Amino acid sequence: MVSIAIDGPAGAGKSTIARAIAERLGYIYVDTGALYRAVGLYATANGIETTDEAGVERLLMSAKVELRHDKSGTQRVYLNGYDVSEEIRRPEISMAASNVSALPAVRQFLFALQQNLAMEHNVVMDGRDIGTVVLPRAQVKIFLTASVEDRARRRFDELTAKGRSVTYEEVLEDIRKRDESDTNRAIAPLKQARDALLVDTTGNTLERSIDILLKLVKEQLAHVL
Repeated sequence: MVSIAIDGPAGAGKSTIARAIAERLGYIYVDTGALYRAVGLYATANGIETTDEAGVERLLMSAKVELRHDKSGTQRVYLNGYDVSEEIRRPEISMAASNVSALPAVRQFLFALQQNLAMEHNVVMDGRDIGTVVLPRAQVKIFLTASVEDRARRRFDELTAKGRSVTYEEVLEDIRKRDESDTNRAIAPLKQARDALLVDTTGNTLERSIDILLKLVKEQLAHVL
């Protein structure tokens, strides 16, 4: 199976770009951030502080997180049998996801699920530590980034398009906090793999970014396959 790992900070466009690349290559798209968001949502809904490892670990005993793909290939996230794909995108769940992703118990809980998907399918998988921890032998690794202001603008446009009532300043602050949390956590911090290609999409249109990454992926696959 072929694995393409795309890592990078919040709001860099990883999910949208990875999904487009997977579709064009005929691969399965795996949004690992959605898995951590589901755990963060579950903890929040049950009144568990997302930095409380013992509390979250107890909660995992009753959690079943699944990734399913509908007929169009779109990834849907299920928590204990319920589709929570939209609910996990609430702004407040972003920080909850960052908190639980720093907990070893949560990472172990989701690790096998992520690796099994890569063993069974050709995948484009995005997250924070795919190239460094989850799929260290991925044939293609990309570290996708953009300026914090650009990332905040994109996330703000995405949320307001969905009817969410947020300000740009709130989104910018959330992105900065997320960067701080993801970069400085003790367990699997956000960082570029030594053999990953760095791609900065600041100022690019979505289509331009997709074209750049698709070209890079095809070039890399031509070398390794």
